[in-house]
Amino acid sequence: MDVLLESTLAPDRAIEEGAAVSGQMAGRSLDEWNAAYEKVERYLCALRLRNKVVLAQLALGVLRRARQRAPYEPHLSATELAVEEMDHLISDWFAEILGQPVTGHDQMLSTRGRLALLLANMPNKWQDQFLSPPPWPPEFAAAMREAFLRAGPDFQLARMTPRPLDLGPVATLVNISRAPYFKVAFVASWALFAAALIMLFLRTHHL
Repeated sequence: MDVLLESTLAPDRAIEEGAAVSGQMAGRSLDEWNAAYEKVERYLCALRLRNKVVLAQLALGVLRRARQRAPYEPHLSATELAVEEMDHLISDWFAEILGQPVTGHDQMLSTRGRLALLLANMPNKWQDQFLSPPPWPPEFAAAMREAFLRAGPDFQLARMTPRPLDLGPVATLVNISRAPYFKVAFVASWALFAAALIMLFLRTHHL
Protein backbone atom coordinates (compact mmCIF):
# COMPACT_ATOMS: atom_id res chain seq x y z
CA MET A 1 0.00 0.00 0.00
CA ASP A 2 1.25 3.48 -0.80
CA VAL A 3 2.30 5.61 2.13
CA LEU A 4 -0.55 8.11 2.28
CA LEU A 5 1.13 10.91 4.18
CA GLU A 6 4.40 10.80 2.33
CA SER A 7 5.19 14.36 1.22
CA THR A 8 1.56 15.36 1.74
CA LEU A 9 2.37 18.75 3.19
CA ALA A 10 5.55 19.31 1.21
CA PRO A 11 5.26 22.20 -1.29
CA ASP A 12 4.86 21.20 -4.91
CA ARG A 13 6.63 24.05 -6.71
CA ALA A 14 5.47 23.10 -10.21
CA ILE A 15 1.86 22.85 -9.10
CA GLU A 16 1.99 26.11 -7.19
CA GLU A 17 3.45 27.94 -10.20
CA GLY A 18 0.85 26.41 -12.55
CA ALA A 19 -1.95 27.43 -10.22
CA ALA A 20 -0.63 30.98 -9.95
CA VAL A 21 -0.42 31.38 -13.73
CA SER A 22 -3.65 29.77 -14.87
CA GLY A 23 -5.82 29.49 -11.77
CA GLN A 24 -5.87 25.75 -12.34
CA MET A 25 -4.30 22.64 -10.92
CA ALA A 26 -3.87 19.46 -12.99
CA GLY A 27 -6.37 20.76 -15.53
CA ARG A 28 -9.08 21.53 -12.97
CA SER A 29 -10.03 24.86 -11.43
CA LEU A 30 -8.98 25.62 -7.86
CA ASP A 31 -12.67 25.91 -6.93
CA GLU A 32 -13.18 22.37 -8.18
CA TRP A 33 -10.32 21.08 -6.05
CA ASN A 34 -11.66 23.00 -3.09
CA ALA A 35 -15.03 21.29 -3.53
CA ALA A 36 -13.24 17.93 -3.75
CA TYR A 37 -11.36 18.68 -0.52
CA GLU A 38 -14.61 19.50 1.29
CA LYS A 39 -16.20 16.28 0.02
CA VAL A 40 -13.30 14.17 1.28
CA GLU A 41 -13.33 15.99 4.61
CA ARG A 42 -17.04 15.29 5.07
CA TYR A 43 -16.38 11.67 4.12
CA LEU A 44 -13.81 11.39 6.88
CA CYS A 45 -15.99 13.23 9.39
CA ALA A 46 -18.70 10.63 8.74
CA LEU A 47 -16.22 8.09 10.12
CA ARG A 48 -16.11 10.26 13.27
CA LEU A 49 -12.64 11.63 12.73
CA ARG A 50 -12.52 14.94 14.60
CA ASN A 51 -8.84 15.83 14.93
CA LYS A 52 -8.34 18.71 12.49
CA VAL A 53 -4.66 17.96 11.88
CA VAL A 54 -5.42 14.32 11.05
CA LEU A 55 -8.34 15.39 8.85
CA ALA A 56 -6.21 17.89 6.92
CA GLN A 57 -3.34 15.44 6.39
CA LEU A 58 -5.61 12.66 5.17
CA ALA A 59 -7.66 14.92 2.91
CA LEU A 60 -4.55 16.46 1.33
CA GLY A 61 -3.06 13.01 0.81
CA VAL A 62 -6.20 11.85 -1.02
CA LEU A 63 -6.20 14.97 -3.20
CA ARG A 64 -2.55 14.41 -4.09
CA ARG A 65 -3.42 10.92 -5.38
CA ALA A 66 -6.41 12.30 -7.29
CA ARG A 67 -4.25 15.06 -8.78
CA GLN A 68 -1.81 12.49 -10.13
CA ARG A 69 -4.65 10.81 -12.05
CA ALA A 70 -6.31 14.02 -13.21
CA PRO A 71 -4.28 14.68 -16.42
CA TYR A 72 -5.00 11.16 -17.66
CA GLU A 73 -8.75 11.13 -16.90
CA PRO A 74 -10.14 14.47 -18.10
CA HIS A 75 -13.70 13.11 -18.20
CA LEU A 76 -13.80 12.86 -14.38
CA SER A 77 -14.24 15.83 -12.08
CA ALA A 78 -11.86 16.52 -9.23
CA THR A 79 -14.53 15.39 -6.76
CA GLU A 80 -15.12 12.10 -8.59
CA LEU A 81 -11.39 11.40 -8.68
CA ALA A 82 -11.03 12.23 -4.98
CA VAL A 83 -13.96 10.05 -3.92
CA GLU A 84 -12.66 7.12 -5.96
CA GLU A 85 -9.21 7.49 -4.45
CA MET A 86 -10.70 7.72 -0.97
CA ASP A 87 -12.67 4.52 -1.53
CA HIS A 88 -9.72 2.63 -3.00
CA LEU A 89 -7.41 3.81 -0.24
CA ILE A 90 -9.77 2.75 2.54
CA SER A 91 -10.47 -0.65 0.95
CA ASP A 92 -6.75 -1.35 0.51
CA TRP A 93 -6.04 -0.26 4.08
CA PHE A 94 -8.78 -2.49 5.47
CA ALA A 95 -7.44 -5.42 3.47
CA GLU A 96 -3.95 -4.89 4.88
CA ILE A 97 -4.76 -4.31 8.54
CA LEU A 98 -7.44 -7.01 8.62
CA GLY A 99 -5.48 -9.53 6.57
CA GLN A 100 -8.27 -9.86 4.02
CA PRO A 101 -7.92 -10.16 0.23
CA VAL A 102 -9.42 -7.49 -2.01
CA THR A 103 -11.13 -8.61 -5.19
CA GLY A 104 -12.25 -5.65 -7.28
CA HIS A 105 -14.52 -3.32 -5.35
CA ASP A 106 -15.21 -5.41 -2.28
CA GLN A 107 -18.12 -3.50 -0.78
CA MET A 108 -18.68 -6.01 2.01
CA LEU A 109 -15.07 -5.66 3.16
CA SER A 110 -15.45 -1.88 3.13
CA THR A 111 -18.77 -2.01 4.98
CA ARG A 112 -17.59 -4.45 7.64
CA GLY A 113 -14.34 -2.51 7.95
CA ARG A 114 -16.20 0.72 8.71
CA LEU A 115 -18.28 -1.05 11.32
CA ALA A 116 -15.10 -2.51 12.80
CA LEU A 117 -13.68 1.02 13.15
CA LEU A 118 -16.56 1.95 15.42
CA LEU A 119 -16.59 -1.33 17.35
CA ALA A 120 -12.84 -0.98 17.97
CA ASN A 121 -13.40 2.59 19.19
CA MET A 122 -10.97 4.01 16.65
CA PRO A 123 -12.49 7.53 16.72
CA ASN A 124 -11.74 7.93 20.42
CA LYS A 125 -8.49 6.01 20.82
CA TRP A 126 -6.60 5.67 17.52
CA GLN A 127 -7.49 8.47 15.13
CA ASP A 128 -3.83 8.95 14.25
CA GLN A 129 -3.60 5.31 13.11
CA PHE A 130 -6.41 5.47 10.55
CA LEU A 131 -5.03 4.95 7.01
CA SER A 132 -1.49 4.97 8.38
CA PRO A 133 1.04 2.46 7.02
CA PRO A 134 2.27 -0.43 9.18
CA PRO A 135 3.45 -1.19 11.71
CA TRP A 136 0.40 -0.38 13.84
CA PRO A 137 0.17 -0.64 17.64
CA PRO A 138 -0.50 -4.34 18.35
CA GLU A 139 -3.55 -3.52 20.47
CA PHE A 140 -5.06 -1.47 17.64
CA ALA A 141 -4.55 -4.17 15.02
CA ALA A 142 -5.94 -6.80 17.39
CA ALA A 143 -8.99 -4.65 18.23
CA MET A 144 -9.68 -4.08 14.53
CA ARG A 145 -9.46 -7.78 13.66
CA GLU A 146 -11.62 -8.82 16.59
CA ALA A 147 -14.21 -6.15 15.70
CA PHE A 148 -14.15 -7.27 12.07
CA LEU A 149 -15.05 -10.80 13.13
CA ARG A 150 -17.86 -9.44 15.31
CA ALA A 151 -19.19 -7.56 12.29
CA GLY A 152 -19.49 -10.77 10.23
CA PRO A 153 -19.38 -13.12 8.45
CA ASP A 154 -23.16 -13.31 8.71
CA PHE A 155 -23.47 -9.53 8.75
CA GLN A 156 -25.82 -8.32 6.01
CA LEU A 157 -26.95 -4.92 4.87
CA ALA A 158 -30.57 -4.27 5.76
CA ARG A 159 -32.83 -2.91 3.07
CA MET A 160 -36.09 -1.35 4.14
CA THR A 161 -38.93 -1.41 1.61
CA PRO A 162 -41.80 1.03 2.21
CA ARG A 163 -45.03 -0.78 3.03
CA PRO A 164 -48.60 0.50 3.46
CA LEU A 165 -49.37 1.63 6.98
CA ASP A 166 -51.37 -1.06 8.76
CA LEU A 167 -53.61 0.39 11.47
CA GLY A 168 -54.82 -3.07 12.45
CA PRO A 169 -58.12 -3.38 14.35
CA VAL A 170 -58.46 0.41 14.58
CA ALA A 171 -58.90 0.72 10.81
CA THR A 172 -61.52 -2.07 10.83
CA LEU A 173 -63.48 -0.37 13.60
CA VAL A 174 -63.39 2.95 11.77
CA ASN A 175 -64.63 1.36 8.54
CA ILE A 176 -67.43 -0.52 10.36
CA SER A 177 -68.52 2.57 12.24
CA ARG A 178 -68.67 4.62 9.06
CA ALA A 179 -70.59 2.05 6.95
CA PRO A 180 -74.11 2.41 8.54
CA TYR A 181 -74.02 6.21 8.36
CA PHE A 182 -73.13 6.07 4.69
CA LYS A 183 -76.00 3.68 3.97
CA VAL A 184 -78.51 5.86 5.88
CA ALA A 185 -77.35 8.97 4.06
CA PHE A 186 -77.62 7.20 0.70
CA VAL A 187 -81.18 5.93 1.35
CA ALA A 188 -82.29 9.32 2.67
CA SER A 189 -81.00 11.15 -0.39
CA TRP A 190 -82.87 8.80 -2.73
CA ALA A 191 -86.08 9.15 -0.64
CA LEU A 192 -85.90 12.93 -0.92
CA PHE A 193 -85.33 12.68 -4.66
CA ALA A 194 -88.33 10.35 -5.08
CA ALA A 195 -90.53 12.67 -2.99
CA ALA A 196 -89.53 15.62 -5.16
CA LEU A 197 -90.52 13.67 -8.30
CA ILE A 198 -93.91 12.77 -6.82
CA MET A 199 -94.60 16.40 -5.86
CA LEU A 200 -93.66 17.54 -9.36
CA PHE A 201 -95.94 14.89 -10.90
CA LEU A 202 -98.90 15.91 -8.73
CA ARG A 203 -98.49 19.59 -9.56
CA THR A 204 -98.18 19.10 -13.28
CA HIS A 205 -101.24 16.81 -13.40
CA HIS A 206 -103.35 18.86 -10.96
CA LEU A 207 -104.06 15.87 -8.77
